[in-house]
Amino acid sequence: MKAQDIYTISEATRYIKALIEEDILLQDIWLRGELSNVKWHSRGHLYFTIKDDQSRMQAVMFAGHNRYLAFRPENGMKVLLRGEINVYEPYGQYQFYAKEMQPDGIGSLYLAYEELKEKLQAEGLFDAERKRAIPVHPKRIAIITSPTGAAIQDIYTTLKRRYQLAQLTLFPVLVQGEQAPGSIVAALEQATAADCFDVIIVGRGGGSIEELWAFNDERVARAIAQATVPVISAVGHETDYTISDFVADLRAPTPTAAAELAVPDQQELTRTIRSLERQLIRGMKERLDREANKLNRFQRSYAFRYPGQLVRQKEQELDGLIERLKRAMKYRVTEPVNRLNATRARLKRLHPEQQLNQAKERTQRLEQALIKSMQARLTNSQQAFQQKIGELQLLSPLRLMDRGYSLVYDEQNRLLKSVAQVELDQPVQIQFQDGEVTCRVEDKQFIARGEKK
Repeated sequence: MKAQDIYTISEATRYIKALIEEDILLQDIWLRGELSNVKWHSRGHLYFTIKDDQSRMQAVMFAGHNRYLAFRPENGMKVLLRGEINVYEPYGQYQFYAKEMQPDGIGSLYLAYEELKEKLQAEGLFDAERKRAIPVHPKRIAIITSPTGAAIQDIYTTLKRRYQLAQLTLFPVLVQGEQAPGSIVAALEQATAADCFDVIIVGRGGGSIEELWAFNDERVARAIAQATVPVISAVGHETDYTISDFVADLRAPTPTAAAELAVPDQQELTRTIRSLERQLIRGMKERLDREANKLNRFQRSYAFRYPGQLVRQKEQELDGLIERLKRAMKYRVTEPVNRLNATRARLKRLHPEQQLNQAKERTQRLEQALIKSMQARLTNSQQAFQQKIGELQLLSPLRLMDRGYSLVYDEQNRLLKSVAQVELDQPVQIQFQDGEVTCRVEDKQFIARGEKK
């Protein structure tokens, strides 16, 4: 073996990296898979695992590319990815560098998650009205988590640092795997049945959607909802959301944050108590000063120095007030009597019988005036009628008949005024003063006005 045939790890890694980079297919390739372990870096980069039924691959999508995404990647989503496969030299592992991502349906776990979420939400298990407030100063806290995970250490350290007065009780459970949901449910039922805890913290540290799946189990969700003690859910990292988070009375982004939300800060309480103590002392001192000043004013007052004169003065004031009271009482008695008498007189004037009598008198006066008016109008009408009758008699053709005149009518009872209106052998009727005769025309002659026959 020659020295030049020996390679360092870095040299071997760079050689492998160069081989991959020379493969055109790997430099621009489309992959189909399911997202898992999705994490957003503070600088905007997106780290995740892309997997199928048999394999998985670490992947990253830098901020320069993921800023154009039309959706937010979530654990369990099935996606189509375009990018390159390359080697990450510090760890000597290959990974996928995504440049483009498109949805490709939803993974089975994510689909089950959404289905259960919609079901429980429809039942009202997520409603804000049913959530209970976390006690401000809890005395006993139940912690349901794995006894060997980092979560219990974070919770225990934070609680002891912030509030040493609380008693902590650990309910060790499995937090992942098929047996985990039953283990968590049993612990919740035990903590509730104990009836001595003020708050329950249930959760675990971060992980993939598969590792957190126990907290998406329907049995766990319903056990949290049925607990009679307020429950804080602390599952995974800040970006991880489980069904337990929605059902719990309070969701904490991390186990450490759950401990901070469960108890107050003891140091802050101490500072608050000291501040209140100073305010109380200052307030008591100010109150004593005010009362002392008030006592001094009383001691210098006229009433304190000359009580006899003050009593006599008050007696005179009392006599004056008694006289005013008597006058007021007299006024209060006589004034209603006067108002009552005035009201009686008014009622008498307005009594229905009085009103009826006055109405009768007015009716009689109006009736007499009406009769008088009708008689005068009748007399005037009779006089005018007689005058018209006289005028008609002067113009009546019957008056002419009295002087020997008569009227001639044809068969249609039309008045004949001219010879031209009759024909020979035409029957006519002649009306006299005392009757009428029927004649037949035998001859007719026209005679000019003023001629004699």
